[in-house]
Order: sequence, then structure tokens, then C-alpha cells
Amino acid sequence: MTASAPLVMEIVEAAPRRRYWSQAEKEQLVAETCEPGVSVSLVARRRGVDPSLLFRWRRQMLTPAEPPPVFAPVEVADTTPALPLTPPAPCGASMIEIELADGRLLRVGRDVDAEALRRVISVLERP
Repeated sequence: MTASAPLVMEIVEAAPRRRYWSQAEKEQLVAETCEPGVSVSLVARRRGVDPSLLFRWRRQMLTPAEPPPVFAPVEVADTTPALPLTPPAPCGASMIEIELADGRLLRVGRDVDAEALRRVISVLERP
């Protein structure tokens, strides 16, 4: 054989695979973080877990789940106002009765301020 240049080899490794944590392992890790004097970062370093992942598991397991939304019972009532059963009392000598365009009655005293009455009627007659 003839002498040749040394053979150089490069070892290429595949990207590290993501670790799969079972539910039991997650619960064990979270339980460790709940022990007195133990920090999440310490458990994460000791067990080779990213601290943010361990914080997420803690939040998911230790935060009470919100109850699912439910429908509230609803009763639909008739929206048309009932007509009065008794006729309105006749206006006294000191009252003025004004019938608005939509049929509503407005009763005011004779000494009502005209400007205030105009503002009230303009508000009541708005569509």
C-alpha cells in the first residue's frame, strides 16, 4: 500500500429530538416545584426541562379550570304595553291634558313653564 494523506471524517449528528413528557412525569415535576424551599428553576435545571415549559405546566395544573359557559333560561314577554283597564280620571281644573302624536297623554299643571314644556314635548316626540 502506498502512503496517503490521513483520512478525515466528520461526524454529523441529527438534530436532538424533542423530549416527550408523559402526563405523570409532568405532574411529578410540578409536584416537586410545590415543595417548600424548591424553586421552579432549580427543578428545571436538575431535570433538564426548560423553565418556561415547567412554568406553563404549573399554570395549567394549578390554576382552577373555569366552568364551561352555559345558557341562561330566557322567557320572552309580550313587549306591547297593556292598555289601562280603567279610564283615566278626568282632568281637574288645574290640569292640562296634551295628546302626543303617538297617542300618549301628557298631563301638566296650568302653571307649567312654557319653555320647559316645549323641551319635554320635543324629547317625547323624537322617533
